[in-house]
Amino acid sequence: MTTSNGAPNDPRSSGAAAVETGHIRGVTHRLSVIVPVYNERNTLPELLERVRAQSLSWNGAPVSLEIIVVDDCSNDGGVDFLFGETGQSTFADVRVLRHARNRGKGAAIRTGLERVTGDVVLIQDADLEYNPDDYAALVAPILAGQSRVVYGSRFLALGPLGRPTGMHPTNWVANKILSWTASILFFRSITDEATCYKVFATSVLPSLNLRCERFEFCPEVTSKVLRRGLRVIEVPIRYHGRGGNEGKKIRWPDAFHAWFTLVRYWLRD
Repeated sequence: MTTSNGAPNDPRSSGAAAVETGHIRGVTHRLSVIVPVYNERNTLPELLERVRAQSLSWNGAPVSLEIIVVDDCSNDGGVDFLFGETGQSTFADVRVLRHARNRGKGAAIRTGLERVTGDVVLIQDADLEYNPDDYAALVAPILAGQSRVVYGSRFLALGPLGRPTGMHPTNWVANKILSWTASILFFRSITDEATCYKVFATSVLPSLNLRCERFEFCPEVTSKVLRRGLRVIEVPIRYHGRGGNEGKKIRWPDAFHAWFTLVRYWLRD
């Protein structure tokens, strides 16, 4: 494990569970996983274990993992285990960046984006709502050259009225409104605008000029990607939602802010 003041360790790589469809054989890829963290003491250790357990390959070449944890000034000691003797041994391949003050999820993601070295970037929440076992399906369209942007959709396999496990009805409504809004504004079918699992070819990111600070990362990046005419491929993912009593932080005001952010960047970049 290294901090923001240290040199990053070589990312892990292995070649077990393989994704074997593509257009260039033998090219080595690296997946950079950004994990924004704020007070996730109860879930972060298990989440990192599950991320590190992913063994990806592409056309016979391993896809290495770069894991970047961005601590947004947590006050629960949730990342302290990474600095102990056991953490430094077990999670030696995890890089930790720290904010001096709480700035928000969007700011944490932008901090991570400044340090990635992989050719593909994936956003991973620090809770256990999303399953890292979906990484292979998420990166495949980018490595195959089919798209430069992939969204993991919680709704795609459930039909238009399906509600994912653990998702509160009010959250379902908010998610549907945001997805419908994006689809109408940009004449593109988007089933899950607010998904955490957003994956990008790293080369896409500099042109987006992201400004987000809090939860508006999703609508800002969606508007800017679609405004530029980039194709977004959605793939179905597994999901198990959690409630406010389990640490979920997004609230209804964030949904309104997200809607206005979508419209704002539709009108003007």
